[in-house]
Amino acid sequence: MSTTSSAAAKTKPLPPHPVVSREAWLAARKELLAKEKRHLRDGDSLAAERRALPWVKIEKNYTFDTPTGRKTMAELFEGRSQLLIYHLMFAPDWDAACLGCSFVSDHFDGAVQHLANRDVTLVAVSRAPLAKFAPFKQRMGWRFKWYSSFGTDFNRDFHVSFTRDEMAAGKMFYNYKVQNYPMEEGHGLSAFYKDEAGNIYHTYSTYGRGAEALLGTYNILDLAPKGRDEQDQQPIPMAWVRHHDNYDSHYHASEPAPAANSSAADASKSGKVAGHDCCHTTSRE
Repeated sequence: MSTTSSAAAKTKPLPPHPVVSREAWLAARKELLAKEKRHLRDGDSLAAERRALPWVKIEKNYTFDTPTGRKTMAELFEGRSQLLIYHLMFAPDWDAACLGCSFVSDHFDGAVQHLANRDVTLVAVSRAPLAKFAPFKQRMGWRFKWYSSFGTDFNRDFHVSFTRDEMAAGKMFYNYKVQNYPMEEGHGLSAFYKDEAGNIYHTYSTYGRGAEALLGTYNILDLAPKGRDEQDQQPIPMAWVRHHDNYDSHYHASEPAPAANSSAADASKSGKVAGHDCCHTTSRE
């Protein structure tokens, strides 16, 4: 990992910008605040519509490989009534996860404990075998629960894995339409509810930019003077994203490094495998 200063990550300077008195700034800020409040209320209404969607009962007996053995879908809830599954892109022959999925995973890794105390279990599921992605999870230092759907219909049924024939024809069903998706795996998030009788229902799924709600970094960038500043990124806006241990600029470079545990040190010595470049190849919808 590079230990260059954060100054190395500077982007292009902003063009000249209006500069006004504090009084004029306050008037403009209050006008924007009214719009921000309307936007938040609109978001509340949209969330209510999302919760009001009809459900589909899960009829298949999906099972998943976990570090403690094979588990049914019902067991993934871990006694809670709500389950969120992040469809994390990791194909059976990959050695590292998709860059964008890793970016998302960095965010929800710190949220799982809070969610668990709101009756929500969040896990990740990938099509690769468990043993394939376990070293990568260790390298990233993630603690969320990550399971394998290898050998099951789960990924296909939720439209996040595609066949060679579909890829050759450029006709994959992803994000609720047939399209020429550029990779064999897609990302997304699916929500499920389990009632007191043990019935499981699929309540919601979102794909593409729909998962952007998980990206707190973007919400923070939207508050910064330059915003997301992705207009020069090619071929898509997220092309700047890297695995968190592969950036050129290191936020903690000026601070003493904490003592590394042996497993993290071993993972570092084994080398860093580049992730599949979904951030440079997928469309942004």
